[in-house]
Amino acid sequence: MSGVVAFTSVFESTSITSTTTGAGADVVYTVPANHDAEITFLVCTNGGATNKISVLVYHADHTEYHYVLRDHNVAGNDSYSVITSDRIFLHAGDKIVAYKGSGTFDVSISGKQYYNPVRNL
Repeated sequence: MSGVVAFTSVFESTSITSTTTGAGADVVYTVPANHDAEITFLVCTNGGATNKISVLVYHADHTEYHYVLRDHNVAGNDSYSVITSDRIFLHAGDKIVAYKGSGTFDVSISGKQYYNPVRNL
């Protein structure tokens, strides 16, 4: 065996319309069944005037939401990189969700998905 772990690249981007947290937030990305994920890029882009954005991770194993970014002001027509040199590791059924205060926001993620046959939803 070569020791190489196979993965697929993933990119998702969502226009944020929700203004509520938790289950009411917009889903940006959900880890598929039987997969783990390593998120290496997460950016919030503001297409209007200065407004607030929040990003959370839903941990499926514990059915809990955890803030990664809470009510962060992003200047108009600017972006904010949530992940710089860090990583977010997720498992099957975990989600990245977001909601805004108002205005026009897109949230984009990129990373790697690893097939893991013992991970179920």
